[in-house]
Amino acid sequence: RPRKIEAAGGRGLSIIATLLNAVLTAMLIAIFARAVLSWFPGAAGSPFKAMLDQVTEPVLMPIRRLMPRMGGLDLSPMIAIFIIFLIQAVIAEL
Repeated sequence: RPRKIEAAGGRGLSIIATLLNAVLTAMLIAIFARAVLSWFPGAAGSPFKAMLDQVTEPVLMPIRRLMPRMGGLDLSPMIAIFIIFLIQAVIAEL
């Protein structure tokens, strides 16, 4: 029977769950930063914005495909953030 590897602090989270939570937090920050930068037209050509687009688009595109059109409003970042929060809540219960 495999032993559970405990993370620092002995909270019972496995190392994999801790790493997944860190990746999800980084994605959450990237999605939030991309949404904020979308309010500034001058940021559209920046290398930082291009990097955020490249990192977050694989998460946001499937959500956009499933959502109905809302005019010019893109709600996919909000839905992605909600989904990330749900996944993190499940991880916290492990």
